[in-house]
Amino acid sequence: MHNPQLSVVIPVYNEEQGLQALFDRLYPALDKLGIVYEILFINDGSRDRSAAILREQFQARPDVTRVILFNGNFGQHMAIMAGFEHSRGQRMVTLDADLQNPPEDIGLLLAKMDEGYDYVGSIRRQRSDSWWRHVASRAMNGLRERITRIKMTDQGCMFRAYDRHIVDAVNSCKEVSTFIPALAYTFARNPAEVVVGHEERTAGESKYSLYSLIRLNFDLMTSFSLVPLQLFSMAGMLISLFSGLFFVFLAIRRLVVGPEAEGLFTLFALMFFLIGIALFGIGLLGEYIGRIYQQVRHRPRYLVEAVLEQPTPSPLPPGEG
Repeated sequence: MHNPQLSVVIPVYNEEQGLQALFDRLYPALDKLGIVYEILFINDGSRDRSAAILREQFQARPDVTRVILFNGNFGQHMAIMAGFEHSRGQRMVTLDADLQNPPEDIGLLLAKMDEGYDYVGSIRRQRSDSWWRHVASRAMNGLRERITRIKMTDQGCMFRAYDRHIVDAVNSCKEVSTFIPALAYTFARNPAEVVVGHEERTAGESKYSLYSLIRLNFDLMTSFSLVPLQLFSMAGMLISLFSGLFFVFLAIRRLVVGPEAEGLFTLFALMFFLIGIALFGIGLLGEYIGRIYQQVRHRPRYLVEAVLEQPTPSPLPPGEG
């Protein structure tokens, strides 16, 4: 397992109810591929028995199982980043632990890579999500593609395959916060997508609320593009121009008509509108400054409490064997 062909990275957060079902499907699916593989489970500070169950699974299959235990909750993408940095495989597949993407479809991603692609994304077939998730996902995907030029049909699906050179490039980045599929896409020479299955979650609950999804997409757009800031700058210049013209109009009107109070509330409404835009711009600027602040502190992106894996055998001295 010290030079596997495939590494499967699975972040785990409060998934005790569904882990056994994942084990029962994942290992047979990978065994059928007929290649040397390893599975890296990253426990992202789970508050339930997930860590204990992963430890038991490591003891049951130590030949192909590795477990990374965080000492806190650092988020799904930092868990995947830890898997990237600890992986050994020539190819990498990321998979959620909730079984919404069937492990049996890992072979589809690898078959696509065999055609010469170095990054293979996935498109969920007949998504088993609520209607608002469909609408929100489609709207966010369209907005993200226009702003960042990153073309991912289904950015919410973490079921993806990466070549080793992309993984190494991602590992070389020291960003505190990033969206890994998008970051990897920027390093891909020949990306592709395949359609995969999508099933209802059988146990546990989704870790993403509507706010979390909006926040994730906002982070994605501000991490990979300055367009939001540039658009606001342009809007600010246009509003300043129209405000100046409106001021001139009011000054001329006062000279012609004389003082009047009937338009006072209209001016208040206009003022509140302009103040709202200014506050939005300050918040947007603060988002970028906050990222700079996080980066310059040089704090670790995550902390590892323990790594469960078989020890690497020491090389024999020359002449022995």
